[in-house]
Amino acid sequence: SFSSDHRPVSDKILERLPITILINFLSLLIIIVVAVPIGVLSAVHQDSLFDKVTTVLVFIGFAVPTFWLALLLMIFFGISLGWLPISGLRSLNYEYLSAWEQLVDLAKHLILPVFISAFGGLAGLSRYMRANMLEVIRQDYILTARAKGLSERQVIYKHALRNALLPAITILGLSIPGLIGGSVIFETIFAIPGMGQLFYMSVMARDYPTVMGILLIGAIL
Repeated sequence: SFSSDHRPVSDKILERLPITILINFLSLLIIIVVAVPIGVLSAVHQDSLFDKVTTVLVFIGFAVPTFWLALLLMIFFGISLGWLPISGLRSLNYEYLSAWEQLVDLAKHLILPVFISAFGGLAGLSRYMRANMLEVIRQDYILTARAKGLSERQVIYKHALRNALLPAITILGLSIPGLIGGSVIFETIFAIPGMGQLFYMSVMARDYPTVMGILLIGAIL
């Protein structure tokens, strides 16, 4: 590294990588758990009030810049309401807390960064799921399943959902590099000591070996 510590780039990345992986893993989990049901329900109840409302919310999700949303949430939940911390991963008294209190403290620090990280992907995957489900439920084998007397729940969740998930899983895999890239923004805003913040600091310091090391990981992904 060109920085004053002259440490190996691999050491600096490995030191911060677990935090970035944790945040991105939680983001992917939220995206899957929330986006898939929204997409399925929107397709099954096409043109209903639920479908129209979620469509509007999804387009807002696509349009809102994440850095601006992050600042708004920090002002609202962190400063106005005082419910959530707005920077770092730990409180100043973290070492003096019990194990349960430390876990709660970490969770509070992660809520806003994880939500911001998942926000864009949530909007995208729910639209993909809706489009896939609409295509699948019009297939002949779905009509056959209904003609056999299967319940609507079995038709949708046992037959249609399995096939509709295949393209969505592919897209979810392709979104991983985007999540890693997005971590540069929210880790810098929330002062989280992850790989994204390291990348930003390295760019500002013109620490080219570290920048190249992090870019290499993104290229491989």
